[in-house]
Amino acid sequence: MQNQAFIGRQPIVDLQQKIIGYELLFRHSADASSAEITDDLQAGTNVLVNTFSNMDANWLLGDKLAFINIAAPMLESDFLELLPAQRVVLELIESVEATPELLARIKDLRQLGFRFALDDFDHRPINSELLPIADFIKVDIHELGLERTATLARSLQSNTSAKLIAEKVETRTEYKQCKELGFHYFQGYYFAHPETLSAKIINPAHATVLSLLNKVRNNADVKEIETGFKADVALSFKLLRYINSVGFGLSCEIQSIRHALAILGYQQLYRWLTLLLATAGNDSTPPALMKTAITRGRLTELLGQDYMEKSDRDNLFIVGIFSLLDAMLEMPMDDILEKLYLPETICDALLNRQGVYGPFLALTEACENSDPKRIGELADSMAMDPEKINKAHMEALAWVEQLGIG
Repeated sequence: MQNQAFIGRQPIVDLQQKIIGYELLFRHSADASSAEITDDLQAGTNVLVNTFSNMDANWLLGDKLAFINIAAPMLESDFLELLPAQRVVLELIESVEATPELLARIKDLRQLGFRFALDDFDHRPINSELLPIADFIKVDIHELGLERTATLARSLQSNTSAKLIAEKVETRTEYKQCKELGFHYFQGYYFAHPETLSAKIINPAHATVLSLLNKVRNNADVKEIETGFKADVALSFKLLRYINSVGFGLSCEIQSIRHALAILGYQQLYRWLTLLLATAGNDSTPPALMKTAITRGRLTELLGQDYMEKSDRDNLFIVGIFSLLDAMLEMPMDDILEKLYLPETICDALLNRQGVYGPFLALTEACENSDPKRIGELADSMAMDPEKINKAHMEALAWVEQLGIG
């Protein structure tokens, strides 16, 4: 069943009112104006999943920083290490206490490249102990009032090199006053209200994610893990979106599932699957549609096995399973591909049934539709034996049955 992902976003600007980053906020619906958080870990998990798997991080952030609210449970989890450290500021909420264990964890995360902000800072002992690790300090000017804000700003400028961010700036007068007090950055309704962004998503099946987690934990062969991904279109889609997202800085596009698995490695893959488990459920892609997409992937791959190298056959599988993404996401295919960053050859096949992979996908669809005339035309144009086509179709159907889908 179709689902939606939501995330709130409010800009943080510099002295010239240029955007330097966005605070990302948990939202449970399109019209929600506040987070309504009952579980800090779950809220943090949803922000991470929505930003880097369900949505396109390039579209959401551009080249700006992501400020993400972090409570102690999320800070202690391994999920954070899935984030692009150079692009993320971990914003410690005011309830975070500077325990020795937490400070050690922060030190490790700083070595990975993460920066830290202290939210709603007011010089209480509970957050003053965190001052040495702060790159940014956020001050709620409405909570403190102008006089206390001025006192706090002067104290911080004498005791830390962290950049000061004035929060809840709602008028031009407040903006001017905060500039005069020496604040470096600003956030509030005067610049922009938080906007809620949404994206249509498909969720992987809970059982599939659990099965893959077990395989990864037991160091199963990469081919076995790859087969598990091939059994769930949503997982394949999310994996390629994540690996091609803003954080990896790769010099080449990751095209195949196996290539993505090699880049991530087992430890990161396990963390990512664990994170996805929080959003997997019974509202995954309808089994019939899933089965058709996976059959398309396998048949397209088999049709090209005598014509192409292994890497191209991997691409043929992606072409086949992703050819139904428009139906799954209820979006035009060109809109989907804008945010997926696949090679032009794959996009050409998905959009136009053209290019090096296009004829194989067209032939797969003709087989699916039991259209003998079209099969014959394509077979002739590709110099392909109709008997081989029929055999490949039977093999694809048998392979999908073995996966136990539907």
